[in-house]
Amino acid sequence: MLCFLKHEGLTEEQILEGYQKKGGLLGISGVSNDLRYIIKAAASGNQRAQLAIDVFVTGIVHYIGAFYLDLGRLDDLVFTAGIGEHSALIRKMVCDKLLPLGVKLDKEKNESCHGNAVISAENSPVCVRVIPTDEELGIARRTYSM
Repeated sequence: MLCFLKHEGLTEEQILEGYQKKGGLLGISGVSNDLRYIIKAAASGNQRAQLAIDVFVTGIVHYIGAFYLDLGRLDDLVFTAGIGEHSALIRKMVCDKLLPLGVKLDKEKNESCHGNAVISAENSPVCVRVIPTDEELGIARRTYSM
């Protein structure tokens, strides 16, 4: 790819800027690198935005699948940080693709989730959780242990 882009006349600086600032979700969606805006655009019919969401979800599922194969099972699936905590759509899309691994999501719990919660269905062999990120607590604990 690098050779091709250089052959097309781009400098190394332009190529690096493209990788770092114009690639990923922004490059695919043409909208933003912020999933909130991409989801809104996809809901309005933007096909590139929908493609960006699909690629994002597929990447998550591939990682989970790889770890599943390494570990031989999946006990808990945890969503955290900005997207994991706040995007019921992304959680649903990921869980739907993981149904063959025993992941069963409770639609109502997922959509009404705010903060720390279990959002898996009662009969799900895999517990699906949302756990808010708490960087400050992590920093405090690490500092205290030193």
